[in-house]
Amino acid sequence: MGKTRTGILASTALAAVVSLTAGLASAETLIVASPQVPEGFDGDALKAHTQNVVVQTYENLVVYGKKEVDGRLANDPSTVEPHLAESWTISEDGKTWVFKLREGILSPYGNELTADDVEWSWAKSFDQKRTGNFIARVSNVSAVKAISKYEVEFTLSAPSSIFLKALTLYVPGIYDSTEMKKHATDDDPWALEWIQSNTAGFGAYHLDSLRPDDQAVFVANPNYFLDQPYFDRVIYKEVPSEASRVTLLKAGQVQLIDRPSIQKVVDLQNDPNVKVDRASGRSIASARMNPKCEPFDNALVRQAVNYAIDKDALNTAVFAGQADIARSIVPPIVDGYNPNHFPYDHNPEKAKELLSEAGFPDGITEPIQLLYADAYWHQEPIAIQLADQLKRVGINVQPTRVTTSEMRAKGAPKEQSMCFFTWEDGPIVLDPVYSMYLMAHSKGVSNRAAYSNPKVDELIDKSREELDATKRLAMMDEAQRLWIEDAPWVLTTYPATFEAMAPNVSGWVHYPDEHERWRELVGN
Repeated sequence: MGKTRTGILASTALAAVVSLTAGLASAETLIVASPQVPEGFDGDALKAHTQNVVVQTYENLVVYGKKEVDGRLANDPSTVEPHLAESWTISEDGKTWVFKLREGILSPYGNELTADDVEWSWAKSFDQKRTGNFIARVSNVSAVKAISKYEVEFTLSAPSSIFLKALTLYVPGIYDSTEMKKHATDDDPWALEWIQSNTAGFGAYHLDSLRPDDQAVFVANPNYFLDQPYFDRVIYKEVPSEASRVTLLKAGQVQLIDRPSIQKVVDLQNDPNVKVDRASGRSIASARMNPKCEPFDNALVRQAVNYAIDKDALNTAVFAGQADIARSIVPPIVDGYNPNHFPYDHNPEKAKELLSEAGFPDGITEPIQLLYADAYWHQEPIAIQLADQLKRVGINVQPTRVTTSEMRAKGAPKEQSMCFFTWEDGPIVLDPVYSMYLMAHSKGVSNRAAYSNPKVDELIDKSREELDATKRLAMMDEAQRLWIEDAPWVLTTYPATFEAMAPNVSGWVHYPDEHERWRELVGN
């Protein structure tokens, strides 16, 4: 019998990896199989797989502490520790923070980290007005200035309860501005074109070579300020077929594969040649309803949609029962999570009653498009499950596929034109105020479906400046209650994060951006 198409693809990928690793026996090489090679290396302009790798090349002033959970290390969102900075001071009014940088930190280009690099890097994010600028806005940062070679001052417009945690993020990244300026032009003062295919940070790795549609090779920064990573080289190999990625992992030809689907996770969990680690998720798989679109401009319709969904059945059908049922926009791993406001247990009769009260006694027969893409593996099966369940209460929903780029564009803050769509979002700052601002505030970049409630905005904005933890949590509890009552999303699950790797690889720690840190991995 001839080979199947999957078998042929896997064999081709195997041959490519074998050829790729020839001559590398003297180096400790980590091979990561991914659906595609990163399309850019600017954390402020995320493209496909950019985030996966910028967290390896750019590190920040502070990091979360670590704690042991069930016998393994995990990030501890209650503690923040020095990293590129060795210490900091705070003014009495909470609006001026001065960070003292560690001396002698070098980039792969041999340039020393100074306060000028931090100022330049934040200025880049301010000017780009994208992710880093959002982080600055949500944490009240109004200015960043070098005040000595190793001291940088952050000026806040108001005290911020989330500022320090926000500094754990990969964005704004801290760039080697000396190297970046070499590639800047009058038309491109931030060298944005150059960093589409290069990196210049102070992290553990930097980009060595890039072949689009094939591979990106990263090498350890020989000047890294902490211990040298176990793996001196990381090959980020493009293997579009998930079946081929799994085959490569089982055969020991790659050591790590990019975020497998739940169906593959179940398979891999039963394979002795593979290790699968699991962490509770911080993101939310959902279907968003835009209150500016009919019939979702009626809160009763949105509530009816929520009552119509059997989340347990959906969890079994889509996530093999391995996800956690979502009952709040604040995920369980974040302080202040409260599932008790959630009333929408599966109740088809209640859904029909609300539809009738909303003026749809015979249901909604006019077709409603439910858009989905392939940004997340579960988008299509969730759309299919929702359409089937909503049909049972008389709502005619048609799952409709669009491209990921189209969905991202239509969900951008300045457009938000989709009426009903599946997506996944979650906070990369483990804080309830940040979580609510990100996804529930009218100016949140992950709002995506034009949800707006002035009272919710007011509670979030007050909490951003409230340093008393008890008062902050009380306001976030009320904001969760109001958001749940408005019912702008169909909350389905918090998908767990799974990392599939070779059995000899250890050191994986779950981060809120869902990407491992290569510098923490060892092979033994």
